[in-house]
Amino acid sequence: MPLHPDLEALLDMVEIATATGKRPVIHQLTPAQARREFDDASTALDLPPEPVGRVEALRIATRDGSDIDARLYAPDRQGDGDALPVLLHFHSGGFTVGSLDSHASLCTAIAAATPCAVVSVAYRLAPEFKFPTAAYDAIDALAWLGRHAASLGLDASRVAVGGDSAGGTLSAMLALAARDEPALPRPCFQVLCYAGLGGTTDTASHRQYGEGYLLDTDTIEWFYSQYLRDEADRRDWRFAPLRAEDHRGVAPALIVLAECDPLCDEGHAYARKLADAGVPVVVREYAGMVHEFLRMGNIVADAGEARAEIAGALARAFQTRDATAVPLHRAA
Repeated sequence: MPLHPDLEALLDMVEIATATGKRPVIHQLTPAQARREFDDASTALDLPPEPVGRVEALRIATRDGSDIDARLYAPDRQGDGDALPVLLHFHSGGFTVGSLDSHASLCTAIAAATPCAVVSVAYRLAPEFKFPTAAYDAIDALAWLGRHAASLGLDASRVAVGGDSAGGTLSAMLALAARDEPALPRPCFQVLCYAGLGGTTDTASHRQYGEGYLLDTDTIEWFYSQYLRDEADRRDWRFAPLRAEDHRGVAPALIVLAECDPLCDEGHAYARKLADAGVPVVVREYAGMVHEFLRMGNIVADAGEARAEIAGALARAFQTRDATAVPLHRAA
């Protein structure tokens, strides 16, 4: 299917702004400049955060003695003081940009629609913090949530992990890590939205959509160069979950993809890997969409549709504490 017309108009404006010097190319900026650019674009492209019953700043202790920021979004309680299920969320941004603020709209929408609590984690960013710091921060956040859920009014037996792009990478990694580490809470579900899963830029979708569709191959490689220490890190399953030796027993998954996205093929490859390992997985590919479309509520209605689909899948998983097996499918 062709690119969605509203996105085509957006990309035309981006191309003109870039050509005339009015919009910087992200991989030609410093990381600090790129972070400001990313957050500013989020405000322009996305809807305002939805009102929820509770927003609370959190601090999560990490294994190296540091603290990282997190933010709790919770709807008004359902029932008589019942503990809320919770999505542990990780934002996009190539491990280099992105913030709690850039994903406030997405997180509040999921919290309100599911309903559930969402704990959004500000894992540490590259290049100041190279691989595997973000992976360790994600694991430490899940361990922290297991220890502190009750005091926050959350149900540690109903935890899902999820995120978009780099956040989806961290979520897939975390589902694998939690399967193998008895001390970690065992997620009941994982939501992987156009995640980087293979660690390379050589698939057919990279070749077809690696230039002119918002997320360019040059930008992807710039992100990887900020985060990774050397070529060996590309082959580490904590960066490229497709390379994990065994995917059996991980949490059931919803994989949300954008058709016109360089990362689309590795999302499908990961879905096949999970299905072959006996893991229930649903794939939803949104036709005509580009990378990051979930945070373009001001541009395309598909953003709201995808958020509603994620909320529905989470609600079902939380209701049963174990998602019902569903068939793998490709949806246009």
